[in-house]
Amino acid sequence: MSIKVLHIDSNHPILWQQLEDAGFENHADFKSSKEEIEAKIQDYNGIVIRSRFKIDKTFLDKATNLQFIARVGAGLESIDCDYAESKGIHLIAAPEGNRNAVAEHSLGVILSLFNNLNQANAEIKSGQWNRESNRGHELDGKTVGIIGYGNMGKAFAKKLRGFDVEVIFYDILENIADENARQVSLQELQQKANVLSLHLPWTPETDKMVNANFINAFAKPFWIINTSRGKNIVTADLVAAMKSKKILGAGLDVLEYEKLSFETLFQDKNTPEAFQYLLEAKNVLLTPHIAGWTFESHERLAQVIVDKIKAVYSK
Repeated sequence: MSIKVLHIDSNHPILWQQLEDAGFENHADFKSSKEEIEAKIQDYNGIVIRSRFKIDKTFLDKATNLQFIARVGAGLESIDCDYAESKGIHLIAAPEGNRNAVAEHSLGVILSLFNNLNQANAEIKSGQWNRESNRGHELDGKTVGIIGYGNMGKAFAKKLRGFDVEVIFYDILENIADENARQVSLQELQQKANVLSLHLPWTPETDKMVNANFINAFAKPFWIINTSRGKNIVTADLVAAMKSKKILGAGLDVLEYEKLSFETLFQDKNTPEAFQYLLEAKNVLLTPHIAGWTFESHERLAQVIVDKIKAVYSK
C-alpha cells in the first residue's frame, strides 16, 4: 500500500524527491486553512509541517489514518504530542539539522554585542565617528552560562572552545556534561555567569521562566542571548533589568510577541511598550527567528526528516 504524505509547508526539494524515490506518494497544500486540511486529512498517512498551524486534538481526531507527523524544525510544541502518541502516531523532528546554524548565530550575536558592532555600523553610516562610546569588551576570561544542553546547547558550547572562557550549563537532565562544558546547578550558574544563552524548548516549565525574580538571582550584571523561544522571557522584566543595568545587552532571535506562524510580528496592531524600548536600545540586537535558518540548515533539516521518515517504515 502506498504511503500518502501531505506537505503543508514548503521545504527543501530533496525532501519531496527522496520520499518520492522511496515510494511515498507526495501531495502538497500550502494555502488551505486548518479547517480545510482537517476535512481531508483522513486520506493521508503522514504530514510534513513547519509552523503553519497547531496540530491539536481536533485535528488529530480527524486524522484517522495518520501514522507520522514530521516537523521540519527543532521543536514539537505546536503539536499535542501526548494525544498524538496515544494514537500511535510517530512524532519526528530534526534538531540535529540546524544545531550548527544556531550555534554559529549565537556566537556571532555575543561578539557583536560585546564589540558594539551593530551600533558602530549604524553610527558610521549616519556620519558619526565615535570611538570611545563604542569601546568593546573581550570574551576572554568570561563565564558563559547555557540553560538547556540538548542539540543546540551542546553545539554552542563546542563553538566556544576556541575562546578562553569557562562554559557552564544547567539542564533538568542529570549527568550530561561533556568535554565542552561543566554541568552546574541553576544557582551556581546564576552566581558565575557573565553571559546567559538560552537553548530551551517552550514548555509549561520554561514559559516566562526568565522573569524579574530569575534575573535578580544573578550575582553579576550579564548579557543575555535567546535563540530558543520568545515566550521563555518576560519582555517587560527584561527591559526593566536593562534599564537598571542588571542586563548589559540582549541578543534576541525570538520574541514573546511572535505569532505561531511568524507571518506578522505582533498579535495585534499595537506595538507593546517593552518592545518599543528594544527597538530603540543600542545594546539590543534583534533578528527575525533566523538563528537556525541558513542555506545549509535548510537542506540538512530536510535530509534529517527524510531519513527519519524512512526509518519508521524500515523497522
